[in-house]
Amino acid sequence: MLGAELEIPSEEADDSFVGKIPIRNVWLLFLYASGLAQFSERFEAEVEESPDLKSLIARLLCFAVEKRLRRNLSFGYRRREETLKRIRGRIDILKTVSEDLFRRGEVACRFDELTIDTPRNRLVRAALVRLSSILDDADLAHHCRTIGNDLGRVGVSGKEPTRSEMAADQIARHEGDDRLMVSLARAVYDLILPMETAGARSIPRAQREETEFRKLFEKAIGNFFAAELSRDDGWRVYPGRQFSWPIESASKGLSALMPIMITDIILENETERRRIIIDTKFTGALATSRFDTERFKTGHLYQLYTYLRSQEAPADPLSLDCEGWLLYPSIGQEIDEAAIVQGHRMRLVTIDLTLPSSDIIERLRLLPLASRLTN
Repeated sequence: MLGAELEIPSEEADDSFVGKIPIRNVWLLFLYASGLAQFSERFEAEVEESPDLKSLIARLLCFAVEKRLRRNLSFGYRRREETLKRIRGRIDILKTVSEDLFRRGEVACRFDELTIDTPRNRLVRAALVRLSSILDDADLAHHCRTIGNDLGRVGVSGKEPTRSEMAADQIARHEGDDRLMVSLARAVYDLILPMETAGARSIPRAQREETEFRKLFEKAIGNFFAAELSRDDGWRVYPGRQFSWPIESASKGLSALMPIMITDIILENETERRRIIIDTKFTGALATSRFDTERFKTGHLYQLYTYLRSQEAPADPLSLDCEGWLLYPSIGQEIDEAAIVQGHRMRLVTIDLTLPSSDIIERLRLLPLASRLTN
């Protein structure tokens, strides 16, 4: 109609979730994000006493490390090279001959030594030291320093392990306590210590907290579906798949400037011939226009629409009618709306993080089924 103004929702109008999510549900998200859902019934006291994510991880890490210290930490083998008076392990012939060690009654040896100073134990001590410097609770920070010193006294050095060292230090299935301890230590770096470049301005506390929870929410949703959707029923879960733009021809410099399309999660079921592209958003599902009217966020809809339409290919039948979800957290709000747009079901759904943990789990479990039944 002539003279009518288009209402454009503001992308800046956003809900803040940090501080409103019950700590028990933060723990639930962390368990799935870290692949530790089997520990969901443990540590009730620590969860209830923790006011935020940093405190929660610190309390649980202290609990896990104290338990391991009472039962003795895991040992591992470390490769050493040393010049000795007697043979130990294998002889380094080249070094022994070139340095004429036999004349001095010595021999260069290479051997594996049993040690408690393993990469996993060093990671845990380094995490405790880091936590002690960022916690607001002085008593909890002191507790982290004390346990870190206890690790040092039993022989664990303070040197942080490299990624390659951690990759080589595989945790066996029967080492459940170590798995929990190491996962908590990793979370210190992955979830609560976002990287900052030297010389850059420090990240404000509110922004840090948003970053922590965003990463936690995204990873938890992907791991939840991977754990709960049975492969026997035909389900496959693919996190972080990169899409290509269906470009037929382009100018010389375009490829360097085009944004990368990376989905959060893709669910596929060959039995039901379904593909679901899921994009998680740690933000409110609705924005408020200048006329105080709530609308779904245009940018999110455009992004999902692009994912769906740009990947259509006759050689890939699942791409022609695949579904797309925008999955949001919410505080006391339930939204589950869907529409078929040019052959693709587009769904916008919220998960209320104030609900009891069991209700959140049940709602997530029902999402793939509900999507199939919704007309």
